[in-house]
Amino acid sequence: MSGVLETIFPTFIGTIRDVAPIVLLLVFFQYAVLRKPFRNLRKTAEGFFYVVAGLALFLIGLEQALFPLGESMAKQLTSPDFIGTGTNGVLHWFDYYWIYLFAAAIGFATTIAEPSLIAVAMKAGELSGGAVSSRGLRIAVAIGVAASIALGAFRIVTGTPLHLYMMAGYLVVVVQTIFTPKWLVPLAYDSGGVTTSTVTVPLVTALGLGLASTVPGRSPLIDGFGLIALASLFPMITVMGYAMLSERYSQRRKNKNTTEELEKKGD
Repeated sequence: MSGVLETIFPTFIGTIRDVAPIVLLLVFFQYAVLRKPFRNLRKTAEGFFYVVAGLALFLIGLEQALFPLGESMAKQLTSPDFIGTGTNGVLHWFDYYWIYLFAAAIGFATTIAEPSLIAVAMKAGELSGGAVSSRGLRIAVAIGVAASIALGAFRIVTGTPLHLYMMAGYLVVVVQTIFTPKWLVPLAYDSGGVTTSTVTVPLVTALGLGLASTVPGRSPLIDGFGLIALASLFPMITVMGYAMLSERYSQRRKNKNTTEELEKKGD
């Protein structure tokens, strides 16, 4: 019990210290600028307590479960006992195919469960009048994250520079932006940001660090990070691709309906 308290107490104190500037800023603007008291001070105080408690417990969960689990999975999947010793005792990039599949699965599953993405997808579906499907948007983003994490794992295994992937990816984004419907471009850009949130980041970061720690010749500091950058980039590509395909399908369906109506009138 004492060990648990030793873990929880410092985390709570650190969380209070981190949240304190936000509280002070809100209090300053409420009383010094707006010159009005909080409408329901008791509920506001309770809400801040829940925020601090939730953040502290979340951080403890990261340290106790998610980070160790991600690193453990990466180590087990790259262990010679699991993948073998490779060709002539040398492992090549294609020997790590289970890592790529695991990375893609983790990317897809965590993104589908991402609360921020669910919220954005629901609002996008409502405001677009059904032009953008909430479910379709979430799947498009999840596919993008899955591809990015798998590619990031490949980058760590091969040791290729991150900036090459980023430059090539953003070049694709720029080209897609020209041809994507203008009203959907901001949504596609935001879709890249909402993936890097509470569920996705811890597991993906743990996977990258664990993989860089176990692959021979890789540095956790140099190679272990960068998966989140790719996870923010690829959803923009997949969402704009989804939008372009959806628009083409809708236009084709519209043309087909128009043709059928003209044929009926001709008969």
